[in-house]
Amino acid sequence: MTGSRTERLRQAGGNAVAMWTALARARGDGVLERPGFAAIDGRRFRIMLRTGEPDGDTTRELTELARVKRAEGRAVVVEDPFRVLELHHLGMTAGRLPVMVREPAPVPDERTVTRVRTAAELAVAEAVVVDGFPLEEYQPLEPGTVFPHVLLDQAVFVKGGEGACVTMDHGGVGGVYWVTTLPEHRSKDVGRALMHAVLRHFEDRPVTLTAARAGKSLYDKLGFTELGDANWWR
Repeated sequence: MTGSRTERLRQAGGNAVAMWTALARARGDGVLERPGFAAIDGRRFRIMLRTGEPDGDTTRELTELARVKRAEGRAVVVEDPFRVLELHHLGMTAGRLPVMVREPAPVPDERTVTRVRTAAELAVAEAVVVDGFPLEEYQPLEPGTVFPHVLLDQAVFVKGGEGACVTMDHGGVGGVYWVTTLPEHRSKDVGRALMHAVLRHFEDRPVTLTAARAGKSLYDKLGFTELGDANWWR
């Protein structure tokens, strides 16, 4: 690994914050930014830790935010890629998902995948992700609510109507989100084709992602390595 594990984990976390805050602002959701964390007030209340060494004020403020929002009946998720928070006393439990990175390396060209360029193409990718991921809180889909037009500034990839994914270019790394294949097209290498396109796009930079357990074997085969398990408190 070219970069240190700690640095890559910090970059992965910063990329995710950039992704979700950009989407939140485009949707008109509230965003609270602090040096140690970001909080997004959308359909759920999302708190994202920025540092593996939060000071006491950071920990107290984000913990109180989570407590208050849960007391209001909100769905709250706290993303801690560094596994330094302890939120059991709020009645929250931590699920774990691996954060992974792939350093720059050659990858096959993938001509069956295209980069989204138009609003109509973005709507196709949005529908694939909402139906295939699935994003149940956005069903039935109101076009543009999940993928606002701001995503056209980033690289969104689609393979026909079979699969799609979103990327974020930020902080010296490419981040990959919502790698999705529709159920009827699974086990046909759609995910691999999408990832080849992503890796070609970021050919000179590391690529990071948080892997669903079902997709981890693919990422292993593509040369991704684990940085560690992130805690997702809910």
